[in-house]
Amino acid sequence: MILEGKVALVTGGAVGIGRSIALELAKEGASVAINYRSSANEALELVKEIESLGRKAVAIQADISNFDSAKALIDETVNYFGSLNIVVNNAGITDDGLLLRMKEEQFDRVITTNLKGVFNVCRHASRPLMKAEDARIINISSISGLKGNIGQANYSAAKAGVIGFTKTLAREFASRQITANVVAPGFIQTKMTDVLSDDIKNQILNDIPLKTLGIPEDIAHIVTFLASPKGKYITGQVISVDGGLSI
Repeated sequence: MILEGKVALVTGGAVGIGRSIALELAKEGASVAINYRSSANEALELVKEIESLGRKAVAIQADISNFDSAKALIDETVNYFGSLNIVVNNAGITDDGLLLRMKEEQFDRVITTNLKGVFNVCRHASRPLMKAEDARIINISSISGLKGNIGQANYSAAKAGVIGFTKTLAREFASRQITANVVAPGFIQTKMTDVLSDDIKNQILNDIPLKTLGIPEDIAHIVTFLASPKGKYITGQVISVDGGLSI
């Protein structure tokens, strides 16, 4: 297994894309800390599923938008497993609205969670990662961070910020052999897309060259590749997993 002996932290790891990432990392041999904010039952169920694979897992509640809470998350992860090799920043929220109607608190809340939350986790994880061999930082952005999206000025700004932030980390940590990369999903089949009307889904599909939505495992596979020794010479990159939508 390509991640045997590694310890990974996945923020927002209890449901959706985060859940698939955590499970795939475990299947490849990693022990996994599953961070959640409110999905306690789902996180505990995932822990049991990972343990059934013969891997170690722990569910840790933390609000990564809070600096001190993010520190407690890292401390608990390292205390539980003894080390930290892989950080996947997946946690995020949406609070959409056209700019003319967007309230200040809508903008602030999304920026604080989706961008500052990534800073908080990386800031506190930096020291244990520097002590680890072949450490990895993988931040989940979005097609919206590359192209923008109507009604998502806050979300697009945050996800674009994650890209610039990650490129800076790649430069700062290169001397420590820590890689930092971004995965930018397109439209992925999750609970968020399940609620879309058929008309909206058809509009989306018409814009995707491959004419299909992705699945969470599509993101999990590329994250696992970047976390593995196979991705050791890739850093500072943005990898779109979007069926060609960003072309």
